[in-house]
Amino acid sequence: MKDATGELSMTAVAVVAIAAIGVVFSTMVWPQIRTNILRSSYCANAFDCDEGDGSVRTCHYCKNNDDNVETCDQGTITCSSNDSKGR
Repeated sequence: MKDATGELSMTAVAVVAIAAIGVVFSTMVWPQIRTNILRSSYCANAFDCDEGDGSVRTCHYCKNNDDNVETCDQGTITCSSNDSKGR
């Protein structure tokens, strides 16, 4: 019976550890990843970029609204010269 209790305890520890890792990922890591993905997509579709200082440019971009319809409310984003097309 002691062996079964030990197995149950280790299973509970494993489940709690996996849940803790999931919480940390979803609250701390995923938002940063998502922000970088969005920034990259905005920079890839940027237009009307200024000349900048050679490494960083300020550009305008269009974004999708909640209905996934592209609107051109021209947000402004800072992109590296390699990220933006400068259309």
